Amino acid sequence: MAHRLKKTPLEIIKKSIRGKKLKREDFINFFRGILDNKVSDVELTAFIMRQYYQPFSIEEIADMTVAMVEVGKSADFGRNTVDKHSIGGVPGNKVSLIIVPIIASTDLKIPKTSSRSITTIGTADTMEVLAPVNLKLEEAIEVVNKANGCIVWGGGLDIVPVDGVFIERVEHVLEINPVSQMMASILGKKLAMGVRYLVLDIPQGRGTKVETIEKAMALSKKFNDLGSRLGIRIESAITYGDQPVGHAVGPALEAWEALLTLEGKIMSTSLLEKATGLAGMLLEMTGKAVIGNGSSVAKDILFKGKALKKMKKIIELQGGDPKVSSKDIQFGEYHEIITSPIDGFIVQIDNKAIMEVVKAAGAPEDKKAGVLIHKKGGRYVKRGEPLMTIYSSNEGRLDRAVTLARTLHPIVIEGMIRKRIRIATVL
Repeated sequence: MAHRLKKTPLEIIKKSIRGKKLKREDFINFFRGILDNKVSDVELTAFIMRQYYQPFSIEEIADMTVAMVEVGKSADFGRNTVDKHSIGGVPGNKVSLIIVPIIASTDLKIPKTSSRSITTIGTADTMEVLAPVNLKLEEAIEVVNKANGCIVWGGGLDIVPVDGVFIERVEHVLEINPVSQMMASILGKKLAMGVRYLVLDIPQGRGTKVETIEKAMALSKKFNDLGSRLGIRIESAITYGDQPVGHAVGPALEAWEALLTLEGKIMSTSLLEKATGLAGMLLEMTGKAVIGNGSSVAKDILFKGKALKKMKKIIELQGGDPKVSSKDIQFGEYHEIITSPIDGFIVQIDNKAIMEVVKAAGAPEDKKAGVLIHKKGGRYVKRGEPLMTIYSSNEGRLDRAVTLARTLHPIVIEGMIRKRIRIATVL
């Protein structure tokens, strides 16, 4: 049913552009206009770009967050409801597929709502390899009530419906995600799902959304301030973001690496440490582990096979095959290995370049497309040794991805001798 708007979307946009403070009723009117198809792409873009160049105040973000929740549906799982969220920007960050079953193995509830690809591969894109993620809110509630957790696409729940519109019509197209909009999007979904405790993963480093520790600290403070206004206790973890998390980037590849970890076959210690470290923070925040011991408790749950068992239960309840294992995951039939041109050390892995190659190969639309990185930063490689393998389901896309990889050089190698200075021979 259409709503009668007190102000038109254009009037609200003009008010905001002029620097006037938007109130909660302004946001509600604007969002209802979006849902009633009364807001054009130009107006949507103006709303996002205004935030990109001039972020909203913390009061406005709080009002925007509540308004986003008010125009959608919501759920309540009780006081022991927790979640983990990453602000994104780092390829291969499949830690939610490990954290959710670890936490769900306790008596905590973790209704994980995830996004699809914006700048990197979304958790929803990866989970969809294992089970359907386009659940309705009632279906997600049933999964959480039976398994203590779920991993679903937030856009299908109708909890913060305007967020999906912004992502699809503006953010995904322009590949931007303004801080104020990002904060409202993240905490709006948590508020709508009744989350009381949240661990926020802030990757920091080259090519991430937050490149300096100072910016990461400032963002953490903003989230804490916003969380306190919304009744959500937030603890932030500033994590290493100079290179991809683990070795796999791409939906099927990331699902495979996550399953390997849950099966106890540790391919990447960085993935293991990040996942259990963040899960441990949630366990400590809720009193399920003493301070400083959360990571150990999380690892115990993982290595005893409890998390794998719980993940299979979640997969089954969401409509997937509970017998699935890492051996069942298939990658693109076309692949090519990129080798090292010299002997030397890997001194840099360019996150943005990796994602350009992954997208050129066809991901996330092609679930089997992606990149497997054989060695990470700091490792020594010999000439001709594999650096990464690119996969695709389409030969043409593979060729384009390979050409791009050889042009961008996403993995940088340097020998121990950087420059040789020759001395002229004296006759």
